Amino acid sequence: MERKSAATYLLQLGAISVCGGVAFATERATHHAQDSIAVVLALGLLLICGTLAGALLEALRIPHLTAYLAVGVIAGPYVVGLIDRDTVEALSSVNTLALALIAFAGGAELRMDLVRRSLKSLTAAAFTQCILVFIGGSLVFAAVAPLIPFLRGATITTLIGVALLWGVLSITRSPAATLAILSQTRATGPLATFSLAFVMLSDVLVIVIAATVIAMVKPLLDPSATLSLGVLDHLGHEIVGSVSLGTSLGLLMVLYLRLVNKQIPVVLVALGFGFTEVVNYVRLDPLLTFLVAGFLVQNLSKQGDKLLHAIEDMGSVVYVVFFATAGAALDVPLLKKLWPVALVLFVGRVALTALMNLVSCRMAKDPRVLQRWGWTGLVAQAGVVLGLAVSIERAFPSFGPSFRALAIATVALNQLIGPILFKVALDATGESDRGPEPSRASLAPTPG
Repeated sequence: MERKSAATYLLQLGAISVCGGVAFATERATHHAQDSIAVVLALGLLLICGTLAGALLEALRIPHLTAYLAVGVIAGPYVVGLIDRDTVEALSSVNTLALALIAFAGGAELRMDLVRRSLKSLTAAAFTQCILVFIGGSLVFAAVAPLIPFLRGATITTLIGVALLWGVLSITRSPAATLAILSQTRATGPLATFSLAFVMLSDVLVIVIAATVIAMVKPLLDPSATLSLGVLDHLGHEIVGSVSLGTSLGLLMVLYLRLVNKQIPVVLVALGFGFTEVVNYVRLDPLLTFLVAGFLVQNLSKQGDKLLHAIEDMGSVVYVVFFATAGAALDVPLLKKLWPVALVLFVGRVALTALMNLVSCRMAKDPRVLQRWGWTGLVAQAGVVLGLAVSIERAFPSFGPSFRALAIATVALNQLIGPILFKVALDATGESDRGPEPSRASLAPTPG
């Protein structure tokens, strides 16, 4: 990769300053403008400044998405205030498209031969990272419960119930962050392959575990509630329905790519907005639906590369908007208030993830590179865990808002630090285009 000159970095820094100044003046001049105008201005600001900041911080080997998050935090309502809370809420609709494309790309990246070759590693990791980390995360939360305001004076039953709910959040990862880092680095190798496959596939397990735990915990936290198998029945319908709908969508995409193959970005935008609304209306899971569709296009046809190229062409815009919006929505005052507890929970989760990665690698006899670095791709969290926190808030209104606030504060740390850890690991192992080339040959995937 060609090294940029100091003049180029100064030019980029100046461009960010100019954009920020123009945005500040525009925001003051259009303070009472219509919401649609404010959303367009915010999108332009985040897109331009996020892209420039990503390029500017590249010299420090900081992931682009971390720069996008930083731009969102600075421009958001809690720091400079160029984007107010109402605009941030309005921008969340744009993330509907981003999540759909991210899930599509994730499914299309999961090639069956790579999954089959890594099946032993994925199975061991599923046990340790989804079961043992769930138990460990619950225990860590119970240990720090005396520091949590809304649990002071709680009964042992309540403490167990809330700790189990936190355990569910501990095993949730970020497909968006994983794909964004891999898209930036264009990494190839065992670490990149394992991280992508496990993060995408573990989301299915998280959906099952979350629904099961919520159903089991309700009687513990609400004496009037009873354990109902109806929730599990609904979960089964949701999973089967999402897979079926995703299969249908995948077949339609295969036909379109084979017979028409025109205006693919337009079709993806239409699907991202329109089809997501349909999936939500019938109460299925959009992430699982698009994941299955992408997987089918890649593995049951020869159209997978066409789909991936189309998504990659839109990827730079999608990731900037998604993560910059996430940064703008980050509640900085809340993080300052809850940071001691959030920090303990964050460190505990990272330690558990690293330990269980070592255990699973020993079980599967994985190469040394996965034993040392495999955990780094599993730290980042983003939209999925926040969605789970909202579901828990609705299911348990007595403590739900406080629980969600703590989740937001903890996710902020995982969101900011996780991608940096993964990027450092990809560079150190030589899998990214910025890593030391001599080490790449020794990291070829081995059958497992």
